[in-house]
Amino acid sequence: MIAVRKLMTLSPVHRARKAAQTLALIEVAYRSGDPTKGAWVAELGAALSIDETLPPALRALAMEAASPDALDSAEASVRLINTFMRGLEAHAGVSPADWDFRAPLGLALSAEARRIFPGVRAYLEDLRSPFNVGSIFRSADAFGVAELVLSGFTADPGHPRAARSAMGATSVVSWRRDGLEALRGNGEVIALELRGVSIDSFEFPEHGIVVVGSEELGVSPEAMAHCARTVSIPMLGAKGSLNVGVAFGVLMDAWRRSLVASGVVPFRT
Repeated sequence: MIAVRKLMTLSPVHRARKAAQTLALIEVAYRSGDPTKGAWVAELGAALSIDETLPPALRALAMEAASPDALDSAEASVRLINTFMRGLEAHAGVSPADWDFRAPLGLALSAEARRIFPGVRAYLEDLRSPFNVGSIFRSADAFGVAELVLSGFTADPGHPRAARSAMGATSVVSWRRDGLEALRGNGEVIALELRGVSIDSFEFPEHGIVVVGSEELGVSPEAMAHCARTVSIPMLGAKGSLNVGVAFGVLMDAWRRSLVASGVVPFRT
């Protein structure tokens, strides 16, 4: 770990970037129960609190980190270190991606803790983006999807970007790979596509599987041939469509609310 004294000899931008990288390692340590680098954080805070190259808000944050009581509790320490780190990153011109973020504190994932609607499934047809696949896994976990079925060309849930955007959901949501034959025997098949029935009036089935098509081409004609109905999300903007991961989350929340309103109760796996 670089000494704070040496850190302060670097150029302002290099200093901010290096300090942020070190704080990232310390945050990981704090999250795992190792608070031994608190003195380094306090020393860094004291040094940066008088660094005139930093904006006032960041110097005030540094002063807070330098306080003897700032790192007393684990959760408060992680929050302060994370905010300090992200502030330094922004000052250095570093823009984090969604998959750079860590899971919120205190969320231990367990498949046994999940509540699902046993009749609700989704088929991901040729989604190429690992980020979108991970995002869909996260929404599937949140809204009680029993299973995700992935086509052969859908990105690997084990890809680092999928794993990061899923925030652990790939380990608790049931999934498998299969062809379009998997659409049979899972209740009503519906397509999430444009020019369908609005989710505001759509009657969601208690047992069914929704087909989510690729980012570029949407649901294929072959998959549409299996679909009894099409559901759409009303668009008020000029763009006329949503990112597929976002659209899936909107759809699944509507499906969840519809089932709950009908008296369907999700149960633990």
